[in-house]
Amino acid sequence: MNVQQLKVFLSVCDGHTLLETADKLGLKQPTVSFHLRKLEEALGLSLWRRNARGFQPTSDAYELLPYARRIVMLVDEADERMSELRSRQGGRLRIGASHTPATYFIPRHLAQFRSLHPDVQLLLTVKKASSTLAMLRSYEIDAAIVSLPEKLREDEGLVLYRLAEDGLRLFLSPEHPLAASREIEVEQLLQETFLLHESGTTSRQLTDEWAQQVGLRLDSAMEMGAIETIKAGLKCNMGIAVLPWRSAIRETQSGELIQRSLPRYRNNRFICLALRDEETLSPHLRKFLSFARSNMAALPE
Repeated sequence: MNVQQLKVFLSVCDGHTLLETADKLGLKQPTVSFHLRKLEEALGLSLWRRNARGFQPTSDAYELLPYARRIVMLVDEADERMSELRSRQGGRLRIGASHTPATYFIPRHLAQFRSLHPDVQLLLTVKKASSTLAMLRSYEIDAAIVSLPEKLREDEGLVLYRLAEDGLRLFLSPEHPLAASREIEVEQLLQETFLLHESGTTSRQLTDEWAQQVGLRLDSAMEMGAIETIKAGLKCNMGIAVLPWRSAIRETQSGELIQRSLPRYRNNRFICLALRDEETLSPHLRKFLSFARSNMAALPE
C-alpha cells in the first residue's frame, strides 16, 4: 500500500471514473486500474464491485476510507511543510572566500547585496583559495570568491568570472632605507629580509614565481600565517614584504607603510567568482552572479 494507490482509491470512492481519476492525478487510465488492483492485492480484500456505472466501493472499502483520507492528508501536510522549508533554504547563499577577498574586497559588496536582496541569507566561509574551491566542488558552498593566478585553467568542473585585478606590490616601513627610492631594482633586494605569507596561499605562490623569474633568492625570510601579522612586522621595520596591493590600502593612505612597484613584475593575479559548471543555477545564485558581474568592479590600482 502506498500513497499514490490511496489517492486513486479516494478519487474513485468520491465517484470519479477511471478516466476522470487519471486526468485528476496526471496518470494514464491503465495506471489507475493497476493501482486499484495492487491495493486490493496488498490488503487481501475486495474493495470494488463493478457495475454498469463503474466501480462501487464495498463495505471493506468504506472501512478503509477514513484511514486513507487521514494518511493522504498527513502526506499532503508534510509535503507542504517541506516545501516551506525548501523555500526558506532556497534563500540561503553559502559563499566561500579566500582570505584577501574576504577581508579587503567583498565586505562592502556583500552589504550592498544584502540591502538589495534582504530575503537571501548569506553565509560566509573563509579558507585558503585551494580549500575554498575544494568546498565548491564538493557542494559544501554555492559560490567562491578567491584570488587566483591568471594561468588557472577552467577544466576542473568550474566556471570563473574575473571580477578585479589583485596585483602584488612591495611594502615596507617609512623608516626602511629603501623607502627613499621611488623605483626599486632587483639588485637592491638581494640582502633584504622578506616577510612571506605562508605556503599554499596564492600570494606566496606568485611571490615565489616572481622571485624565480627575476633571479632573486628568498634565503633571508620569515614566514607568517596572516597578512595582518606581516603588516605588523613591517610597521616594526622587521623587513619588507610582497603583498596584494588592496590588503594595505588603509596603511599606505595613513602613511604607516610605503608601497612600491615590484621590479620586472607583470600582474597575473585576479579576484574571481567561481561557480560549478552546471546548466542550471538556483534563483538566488543567479541573482548573486548578476550582482557580482555588475557591481564588483575593480578599484583603480
